[in-house]
Amino acid sequence: MIELGDITPHNVKQLKKLNSVIFPVSYNEKFYKDVLTSGDYAKFAFYNDIIVGGVCCRVDSSDNRRRLYIMTLGCLAAYRCLGIGTVMLKHVLKLAETDGHIDSVYLHVQINNDTAMAFYKNFGFEVIETKSSYYKRIEPSDAYVLEKKLK
Repeated sequence: MIELGDITPHNVKQLKKLNSVIFPVSYNEKFYKDVLTSGDYAKFAFYNDIIVGGVCCRVDSSDNRRRLYIMTLGCLAAYRCLGIGTVMLKHVLKLAETDGHIDSVYLHVQINNDTAMAFYKNFGFEVIETKSSYYKRIEPSDAYVLEKKLK
């Protein structure tokens, strides 16, 4: 019932539409160009052959560490609580672990998003920092940085 599929130049506009519905922030053209070169780190989630979600990540290298950053992971409201987010997150975590050179996986979550906080904590993510005024056009503007160490 739940499958992951590739994001391609032919369907990237569907990702733009999906993200505009799911997330309170908008993403620029560079984001979508980067997604197209992300390979398995960017996937659509299908539920009964319907695109209902997506996950987009990138590998960040700094301070002699490689970390996987989850830029977006979301699902249409009508399809939440069906395990779709779990499938996407497990996919990302498996890629990071299989890589063997990624130290941790991290992301930002708006401080009032209790549902997302609970979801990620179930997978072993911990709050490592609070970023004041992280979001420019939404309130509250602060975000938690959540991280799951792999090494």
